Amino acid sequence: MNSKMQLSKEDLRKNKPTRDEYLTTPKIPLIVVLDNVTNSYNIGAFIRLADAFAIEKVIVCGALTISDKKMKKASRNEAKWVCVEYSDSTTASLQALLDEGHSIYSVELCHESADYTSVTYPAKCVLVLGNERKGVSEAALKLSHQQIHIPMFGMGNSLNVSTAGAIVLAECANQIRNQS
Repeated sequence: MNSKMQLSKEDLRKNKPTRDEYLTTPKIPLIVVLDNVTNSYNIGAFIRLADAFAIEKVIVCGALTISDKKMKKASRNEAKWVCVEYSDSTTASLQALLDEGHSIYSVELCHESADYTSVTYPAKCVLVLGNERKGVSEAALKLSHQQIHIPMFGMGNSLNVSTAGAIVLAECANQIRNQS
């Protein structure tokens, strides 16, 4: 019996396409829009998440004060596998996505927000996550089809934006994959 329980890098690669094949493999039609997220580590974490779930792209919106070195460290260089776009305007990016027929869900605790697990996410879906301190902007919330939240049962009212993104992204991506 093999005493090593963990999978090796070689074991993990067995069921994956080659690097060249992966670049042309269609991704699920899910887009993450970061609304003025400013922390390089959080942006890097979203790039890793985008790769992990093989989503279409990440759009980083707002004034960028990102340390390229920190972002590469946090993303562990997965940026080469992920489509990352930069935009000066969250609202312009969201309006363009609306015009293309995407449904927009903002991850923000609001008066009318729904538990993220109670939502059925359509295939052409956008998840908007907001600034570490201010959350999703009011302008972005107004362009959203729905606001969604993660129920919090402890004393805190929020999670780190990349942690919240991972939770919601997993649910949304799995639903979209199961539709095919």
